[in-house]
Amino acid sequence: MASTNPARGMRDFLPADVRKRNYVIGIIKEVYESYGFEPLETPAVENLETLMGKYGDEGNQLVFKILKRGEKLDLENAKTENDLSDLALRYDLTVPLARVVANNKNDLPKFFKRYQIQPVWRADRPARGRFREFYQCDVDAIGSSSMAVEAELISAVSEILTRLKFKEFIVTLNHRKILTGILETSGIEKSFHVETLVSLDKLEKIGEAAVTNELAEKGISLKSILTCLQFINRLRSERNKQLETQPLEDANQETISKLRSFLANHDEGTKGVAEIDQVNRLVNDNGLESHVLVEPSLARGLSYYTGAIVEIEPKEGNFQGSVGGGGRYDGLIGMFGKEQIPACGFSLGLERILVVMEERGMFPPEIAESTPADVMVMLLGEESTAESLKLASEMRSAGLRVTVYPQNDKEDKQWKYANSIGVPFICSITEEDMATDTVSYQNLHTREKGRCSRSDVADRLRSKSLIA
Repeated sequence: MASTNPARGMRDFLPADVRKRNYVIGIIKEVYESYGFEPLETPAVENLETLMGKYGDEGNQLVFKILKRGEKLDLENAKTENDLSDLALRYDLTVPLARVVANNKNDLPKFFKRYQIQPVWRADRPARGRFREFYQCDVDAIGSSSMAVEAELISAVSEILTRLKFKEFIVTLNHRKILTGILETSGIEKSFHVETLVSLDKLEKIGEAAVTNELAEKGISLKSILTCLQFINRLRSERNKQLETQPLEDANQETISKLRSFLANHDEGTKGVAEIDQVNRLVNDNGLESHVLVEPSLARGLSYYTGAIVEIEPKEGNFQGSVGGGGRYDGLIGMFGKEQIPACGFSLGLERILVVMEERGMFPPEIAESTPADVMVMLLGEESTAESLKLASEMRSAGLRVTVYPQNDKEDKQWKYANSIGVPFICSITEEDMATDTVSYQNLHTREKGRCSRSDVADRLRSKSLIA
């Protein structure tokens, strides 16, 4: 017998789950649109060549490839995996956006601000809060190199978390040019930078010793590795000690000062420090000084980042890890066309946000305890079925959510069903009601019964304070 479970790393969403997801998505849309971002959608399937080579070696291995079809699938002569595939499921929403911008440049405004909320797929190992199919909630600004873009994106995602009742969260901030400066000043050759950043991105998860071993196995000198990690760890240790007595914004300025000193002879690194300093000051001026942390170890493994990089992490409950991240990727769109177009974006992970909110009971009662309808109309006989359906339509026109029990059953069966789906009221049309143009109703919470005219029933039920 075939299994009824979904594929590993995929999930079914029952009505209660969907309502919670829609609640979070609704707030994300409201905030993004309040900042002037426009909606965009792209296909689930992209040409394989569109995706490959954009995410680094580890990312490329997680792309879900799709077999060629029909005559194109030549198993006998296939020599490599790519000979078998020409399409792939969308890995993220950023690369498809870059393709769209390159393909529609003449039809888009000079400064294009878009948000996109769609599923993506990764051939990853499933874990708590990590799935093979999941939604990303992206926001991107195309066309400007100004640091005001980074500040506005940080402001937008921070407002979303605040609206969702996250009280404590940290926006971690770094810059790829700072990382380049640290690596080169430490003596790590440029040819090893991508691999080093991938390993540094795992520093919090696997620890310094594991990162050191991983980098040494790749052929990087132990002296260079230790110089790099010791500088980063010293900065973090001094910063954490400073935070015991001083506010976060002061610790950030001290970290920036030490980075500026360490990278004084590295032009690119110095530029990165100046840009991070500007972003930090802009977000502080916007009231986020208690949430933003300048963190020189933040790497973000994706290879297309070129400037500021950001992650956001809740600091309450048992959840470990970020709920979103992003950064500047000025070189990505140019891979699809002749013109280099500056771009910056941020992605919130819907699934991780939902995990945290579920753990902490953060959903408002009307969402956590939501029911499919405000009222269930009972069917008490063939002669009243037409009037019962008409009553349901009248109450819907009056703004109520109304479901109809689908068949003529005993009343106790209908009551039991109404209780099982959690509706607060049931209504019915009895023979007496048909003769007097009235409706019988019952409050399933208090067991109170009543009768009123059909024209007044919606207001009567609202007056019982169980319906908004």
